[in-house]
Formats: sequence, structure tokens, C-alpha cells
Amino acid sequence: MNHTISDILPEDKRPIEVTASTKKSALSLSNFLDQPSRTLSSSHYLERQKKRESNARSYPRRLPLTLVKSNGVYLQDSENQIFIDGLAAAGTLALGHNHPDITAAITKTLNSGMPLQTLDITTPVKERFIDSLFQLLPSNMSQNARVQFCSPCGADAVEAAIKLAKTVTGRNTILAFSGAYHGMTQGTLAIMGNLGPKSALGTTVPDVQFMPYPYAPRCPYGIGKDGVKASLNQLETMLTDPESGVQKPAAIILEAVQGEAGAIPADNEWLKGLRALTKKHDILLIIDEVQAGMGRTGEIFAFQHANIEPDIIVLSKAIGGGLPMAVIVYQGELDQWQPGAHAGTFRGNQLALASGQVVMRHLLEENLHHHAGKIGARLKAHLQNISSAIVGDVRGRGLMLGVEIVNPLSDKDSLGNHQVDGDQARAIQQEALKRGLILELGGRFGSTVRFLPPLIINEDEIDVIAERFSEAVHLVAARAIS
Repeated sequence: MNHTISDILPEDKRPIEVTASTKKSALSLSNFLDQPSRTLSSSHYLERQKKRESNARSYPRRLPLTLVKSNGVYLQDSENQIFIDGLAAAGTLALGHNHPDITAAITKTLNSGMPLQTLDITTPVKERFIDSLFQLLPSNMSQNARVQFCSPCGADAVEAAIKLAKTVTGRNTILAFSGAYHGMTQGTLAIMGNLGPKSALGTTVPDVQFMPYPYAPRCPYGIGKDGVKASLNQLETMLTDPESGVQKPAAIILEAVQGEAGAIPADNEWLKGLRALTKKHDILLIIDEVQAGMGRTGEIFAFQHANIEPDIIVLSKAIGGGLPMAVIVYQGELDQWQPGAHAGTFRGNQLALASGQVVMRHLLEENLHHHAGKIGARLKAHLQNISSAIVGDVRGRGLMLGVEIVNPLSDKDSLGNHQVDGDQARAIQQEALKRGLILELGGRFGSTVRFLPPLIINEDEIDVIAERFSEAVHLVAARAIS
């Protein structure tokens, strides 16, 4: 069943026309809908995609859509159904779809006659990008930072960060955490917590040591909040015990909010403890901000919730303003690799440098991260108020949230948690999609419904997301009981 815009946005909750209070949605939805529609059905395109694209494709299996238009937080498919985008290209589109400032920046760059690809040769556009980036950095780092432009994906930036850490320290071991997601290359798969994507490969890159990622509601040590202390004690023992069997690592890498693991936020005291231990033992701290950075969690960088500064920051997704871009930023004294030690043909993408500046300008001038924190708290409160036995943990920060779906009929673990239920989470995702709401899944067994909408989303749109999600949850729960 196709839903009209009235189905998605009730009359008392329509943030449609652009006004002073809704201008962050970019353009009016009336203009968006006036464009001519496609005549071919979505099934036509999906069948062609199935026949011609690889079996590795993933999103179309859960979100079988053919998208033809976009504007702000809205998408339209070839069947003329309107969707609120709660995924934003996995957190990439901080300013939503077709933001006029990004369109203007790209158009201006195209019309300037400048080269569109420059390798790592500098341009005025690139210099302005670096100026904006350094203004976002913590004060200590900004005074002495270096930036390396990478091939335009987060995985390559993670590879660069690991290479730099090994070069600086002369050590090979990397310490990572259960639940981690850092990319899909051979090197980044080695530090990924999820066994699925690397199970078919056999041996991955060696010298990786995993540790549990402490999160009190589902503490891997089975001791709740005391898991933070246990984790730090375990790490300290591992680094000082001559019988630990683990070589001293070159770096510890982590996400301050684990994204693909289901929006799991790191405990602030744990982050502070990690920072202290890495300094004490001369280990570099790499924080992957590919998904959580650029304002998504309510701070410009997610690690800032703990008031720490890492040695190396990995950035991608939103920093390109919707176009491919990836960089690492690090302390100047670490700049010890030789010319050409890391390279990539497309690290000089001038369009991405121009569009990325727009995102950073909005962060700087409008404190968009504060808006994300406030509006994210509103959404989290809505989600926590959903009264259903299949809703377990509601977690995350800012506009990086997850709702863990559980089987209320299952046995409880030692901390009182029911088993997670990926089947019910997938059913909820599909019911939400029928109601014009695009959401993604993550977490163990795909049991967490994730919320990553554009940062420009407003209160009315947040309320509609919560309403549609609640309807989907209650429908699925009712089926499960019956």
C-alpha cells in the first residue's frame, strides 16, 4: 500500500513550507512534488539491479526502493511514495538531501573552471577546507595538527591511521574492541568485531588483539557498571604483565559511539581511563569518528563527551558534504612517515572539498551539533516512552540512536536482559517502511533498529518519526503475541 504525504505527516504535524522555523528542511515539499514522476515501476529497476549487480549488495535487500527525488529529510521513490529518511546514507548527509548551500558550492566550483581532481596538489578550495577543519578541532590539537587526505572512504582513512601508528611506534600490534566496525578492506576487517564479513576470508591481517567493549546494560563481564573498572584493570594488567602473551600495541582504536554494533555509547569514565593508560604506556589512541563525527552525537566529535583528545582522528562520511571524502588528523609530532607513504588518486576531489566546507560552516556558525543533541534527546525520550515488551534497551547520543528489540518470552541473562530478536527487528523495519519511514538495523543478530536522520531535522519531523516507529512496534508486538 502506498501512502500519501498526508499519511506520513498528519495535518497538525506538517513541516512542509519553508518558514523561519522550518527553513532547515531546505526547500518546500510542494516544489519537490511538482517535478514529473517516473513511469517505470520500482520492481522494474530492482529486477535489473538483481540481475546486474553483485550478490554483495546489501541495502536493497532490506530497503527495496528505487529512489528518484530527494529534498531535506525526504525521499521519493518511483512509485511516488514519500519517505522520511532516518538513515541519511548511513549518517553521511548531515544537512540532508540537496541542501541549497551545498548545491551552490558545488555549482560554483564547477563553474570556476578549476581542475576537479588534483591528487594532493593544493588549491584555494583545499586550503579553505583545511582552515574550516582546523577550526573544529580541540584547541590543543588545532595548534599543531597535520591532515592526510586519503582515498575517499573511511576504510582507507583507518588504514592510513594504522600505518601511521606503526610507523611512529615501530610496533605492529593493534588493539581493537568487540563490536567494532572500521571498514571492509582486508586491514580493517582484521580489527572488525563482526565475524560475518570476514568468515569467508580465513586469515586476515595479523597482530590484532580484541578486548570487550564495556556497556553496562549488557556488560560483557556480567557485572554492569563495574565493567568499566574491570575493562581498565584488564588492559592495565595486559600491558604490564610479562606473562600476558600480548605484545605492546602500536595503537588502540575505537569508536566513541559504536555505530554498526547498535549505537552503543562508550562510558565517559572509560574513555578517560583509556586516554590515561595510552599516555602512560606510550600507545597511540585512534578514534574512528567516521559515523559519529561532524556533530551527530551532540558534540562536534563524539570523544568530546569525555573531554579527551586522541592522537589520531579518522573522519569520513559527513565531512564530504554528501560527496566522497576521508581524512585523518593527528598531532604534529607524529608526522614521521616518508613522502608517498600513503596516497590515493582521488584525494584531491575539489567538489567534495567545496561541499564539505558547507557542513563545517553550519557546524561553526549555527552550532548544528547542539541542535542535534537537543533534537536527539527529544527523539530518545519518545523512544523510551514506547510501552512494549519487545522494546529493550534505548541507547545512543544525539542523532545516533538505537532501539534494541528483544524476545520477551526468552530467558533472562544474569543482568536481567531478554535475548535479542533480529527477526522482530526486521519486521519492525519493514512496517516502518510501509509507513514512509526509512530506518536501518544493526547490533548483534541485526536486533537494533537504528536512527541516523539528517542533523537539520526539526521537532515536527522527529515527532512523526517516533509516531510511525511506535505504530510499527505495536503492530509487530501484537502479531508476536497472537
